[in-house]
Amino acid sequence: MAINWPKIEYVEAEDGMLDPKLDYPKQPAGNVGKYGEMRRRYLQEHHKTAYSMMILEGTLKQHLMDVNEEAHRQIAKLIDDLLKANPAPDKATNQLGWIQHMNMLKLQAEEIVLRELICT
Repeated sequence: MAINWPKIEYVEAEDGMLDPKLDYPKQPAGNVGKYGEMRRRYLQEHHKTAYSMMILEGTLKQHLMDVNEEAHRQIAKLIDDLLKANPAPDKATNQLGWIQHMNMLKLQAEEIVLRELICT
């Protein structure tokens, strides 16, 4: 039984060497963002096989962009929910207290998203 190997095209480089002509899948335009980069690092360190497969299939960047978008959406929703349960001080009379409270809520929301979306 003969093996049907794919035909590989080569391109001559400036130094005279023949380099294989590789076609990589087109990547979507855009930035992966903070949470996408966190997800990339997590996959690279803890799920090496899945990370490598996504690179080979050309799906990694879209996955990271989707994770970043979903993380932002979930964080905004969690902050709203936490704010309803723990109202912030009046911004007009206690600006620093309001900022501190909102930062605390954001950190809580980010910790939840990190545990449930980024590191899974």
